[in-house]
Amino acid sequence: MPNRLAHETSPYLLQHAENPVDWWPWSSEAFDEARRRGLPVHLSVGYSSCHWCHVLAKESFEDEAVAAYMNEHFINIKVDREERPDVDAVYMEAVQAATGQGGWPMTVFLTPDAEPFYFGTYFPPAPRQGMPAFRQVLQGVHSAWADRRDEVAEVAGKIVRDLAGREISYGDSQAPGEEQLAAALLGLTREYDAQRGGFGGAPKFPPSMAVEFLLRHHARTGAEGALQMARDTCERMARGGIYDQLGGGFARYSVDRDWVVPHFEKMLYDNALLCRVYAHLWRSTGSELARRVALETADFMVRELRTNEGGFSSALDADSDDGTGKHVEGAYYVWTPAQLREVLGDEDAELAVRYFGVTEEGTFEHGSSVLQLPQQDEFFDADRIASVKERLLRKRSDRPAPGRDDKVVAAWNGLAIAALAETGAYFDRPDLIEAALGAADLLVRLHLDEQARLSRTSKDGHVGANAGVLEDYADVAEGFLALASVTGEGVWLEFAGFLLDHVLTRFADDSGSLYDTAADAEKLIRRPQDPTDNATPSGWTAAAGALVGYAAQTGAEPHRAAAEKALGVVKALGPRVPRFIGWGLAVAEALLDGPREVAIVGPALDDPGTKALHRTALLGTAPGAVVAVGTPGSDEFPLLADRPLSNGEPTAFVCRNFTCDAPTTDPDRLRSQLSG
Repeated sequence: MPNRLAHETSPYLLQHAENPVDWWPWSSEAFDEARRRGLPVHLSVGYSSCHWCHVLAKESFEDEAVAAYMNEHFINIKVDREERPDVDAVYMEAVQAATGQGGWPMTVFLTPDAEPFYFGTYFPPAPRQGMPAFRQVLQGVHSAWADRRDEVAEVAGKIVRDLAGREISYGDSQAPGEEQLAAALLGLTREYDAQRGGFGGAPKFPPSMAVEFLLRHHARTGAEGALQMARDTCERMARGGIYDQLGGGFARYSVDRDWVVPHFEKMLYDNALLCRVYAHLWRSTGSELARRVALETADFMVRELRTNEGGFSSALDADSDDGTGKHVEGAYYVWTPAQLREVLGDEDAELAVRYFGVTEEGTFEHGSSVLQLPQQDEFFDADRIASVKERLLRKRSDRPAPGRDDKVVAAWNGLAIAALAETGAYFDRPDLIEAALGAADLLVRLHLDEQARLSRTSKDGHVGANAGVLEDYADVAEGFLALASVTGEGVWLEFAGFLLDHVLTRFADDSGSLYDTAADAEKLIRRPQDPTDNATPSGWTAAAGALVGYAAQTGAEPHRAAAEKALGVVKALGPRVPRFIGWGLAVAEALLDGPREVAIVGPALDDPGTKALHRTALLGTAPGAVVAVGTPGSDEFPLLADRPLSNGEPTAFVCRNFTCDAPTTDPDRLRSQLSG
């Protein structure tokens, strides 16, 4: 019989709806029940594409005896971290403080007042490698609760007090200057893996936000070392197993330093960020590899993640059926030489083995290999390789596909909107711009209420109950600002303004600090606040970026002032931990450059001269430049006010810091104005 999770919209929670565990969703009713029954709360946090979350569920949550023990002695709450990043952040901070590490699945035991007192992540069904069995953990916690309740309460109270006292110094109210950005570049250089690209060791994550900083720093200063790190990192990732060489798109991370073996789940946010980075790399260098990867990644998102309603799903699982009924990580993606011969025949299989770096021993498990590109393309016949890839992709589509988390997350759709809009504009792909518009329309129609308040998620056209957090407002505003620049439709600038007004009034305090949840959001044991970037830009730095862009488009001084205050944390942290505040550094580059404000006026948006200037402006590398395009007298963009045609011809105006260059009708002159 289904439990309470059967009424939820989260795919992750629905995966547990048939468990014998009497799960509750996160709710005040669950904690009321814990008080009524005098029981502790077992909080389990994960997400749908999490491999070890599935393992824990199969080993323990589907076990009737374990479930019966859980139901008797605990109130059990299941949380999708992607729906409730605030809940996840608060208790992950406690887990990391107590154990020195964190991850998912996250297991936390709470008092009925939601105060944590015991922590962990994955626990096996039997003791293993120093880890206690999950059943042992349950018994130990129950025993402590039953026999040492006062001690448990004391521990819980101390943890809550310690969390409340863990304040981070957020720097001053000034954004970073030349000195801090140069120090951040030096810090990245020290951590750079010159042999393999990227930063640090295994596991190695795609450093999309740090690369964006490097590209902007090079554009502003001409620093060749910054461009070299960005270019080499992107090439190594694109040639590695972390990139899907047949279908496009990136896996979550590489388990090794060489980008060979990925953790195979594919997240919308990674692909949106990387699509945009590769498009920007092409814009800076003209790299054909960057162009191909940007377009393939965009096509992957549209083909495999777009929902029937026009939004974009959260993720594809790492696991899939290996053909025997057993779910295995990577089964959908890996190949043996024998499988290649079966599809391609001996001669083309030999070519594929060399081209994709497939070996008899395998680079993954059980003699299988993750496809890579170890050699340069010019050593192979392009038409023949295209045929090989097409046949392998067609054969792969016959395999059982990984599961898809169809939940639409507002923030991640905002990132996808920005990436698809810009990629479509750069490469003359109006279908990608249309896909971005479809997702934006869904967010406005379904996620945005009459007061312009965002809901975080939806599924199958039904909006979820959880309020948007800071990253939702910031990333959706970022996507809308990109759409406004690309389409010339001022309504997207207006919607971005609505969202950013909420950032100023509900997420900021008087000092300029930003919180991840609104002032009127559900009160947790701590109001989460984290300025550091992780897999995505933090809400803090994303908000700073959107505020900078909006202020440049509109001249709104409160928004620029708020951005400058918010970037004080980047001044403090950038030189010390540049890898973990890459987007904040990228935003600081934009602010230091102006950012430049480009107004294009023409007799019509589809006029060839107007289009030529507009495209040139979008392809300009000046960090964070904003673009407004329209007809003279248009009131859709403040930047277009009092901008006339020059001698009846389409005209571009470039300004920054209240100083404007001479207007020009020449795309080459405009290009020069945006590259120096």
